[in-house]
Amino acid sequence: MAAKLKKGDKVVVLAGKDKGKEGEIASVNPKAGKAVVDGVNIAIRHTKQSAQGQGGRIPQAMPIDLSNLALLDANGKPTRVGFKTEDGKKVRYAKSTGDVI
Repeated sequence: MAAKLKKGDKVVVLAGKDKGKEGEIASVNPKAGKAVVDGVNIAIRHTKQSAQGQGGRIPQAMPIDLSNLALLDANGKPTRVGFKTEDGKKVRYAKSTGDVI
């Protein structure tokens, strides 16, 4: 199935402890159905000091389920994503406004 949300998309969180927060998708794992969003779902990782870097408590963005994310359209409102064909190409579009993404 084609990806409705891709790396670099601006999204808003619909459910969970970070509900309402906005961010940009850093990476997507379609097989697991999860994405890492900058500044959302932050966990503290305890790392041991090594020759490469400092140890300590390092905040890290953890994956969040794709079903809990909605794309932000041009107006800054959350919208669902659909697919349509334009000029022989399959394109994503915002269902709320009909604009091509």
